[in-house]
Amino acid sequence: MAVTVKKIVLWRKEVDNRTGILANALAPLANAGADIHVVMAYRFPGQESKAAIELYPVTGKKSAAAAKEAGFSVSAIPALLVEGDNRAGLGYATAQAIAAAGINLDFVVAQVVGRKYSAVFGFESDADAAKCAAIIRQAAAAKKR
Repeated sequence: MAVTVKKIVLWRKEVDNRTGILANALAPLANAGADIHVVMAYRFPGQESKAAIELYPVTGKKSAAAAKEAGFSVSAIPALLVEGDNRAGLGYATAQAIAAAGINLDFVVAQVVGRKYSAVFGFESDADAAKCAAIIRQAAAAKKR
């Protein structure tokens, strides 16, 4: 499988960090039948009482209405979803290529399941995200030496 890189829209909600908050936030989406592929939830460093939840995708009127009901809104953080075949050193090659281009990441979340990987990269600007899409494709296509 070739690597796929696509711009995505994250939906985000800032919350009080407490037991059950993630389940409560996801309930309206689950009840609406939303098929969420990415969920990121984390507390803010140095502010243990505050957290954020980010989701992708939220598509269709019913899912969007449920997300809004749950307090989510479209995030302003430009993001890319990257999926493909995993290989040793791929994360390093991608990070090195992004660094060499002088682009700073807002965040990255990546995982490998079986032989496939997926990652969500967040950027400071749409221009950085657009530039990185090509950089990530090139890094993933390069053969390991």
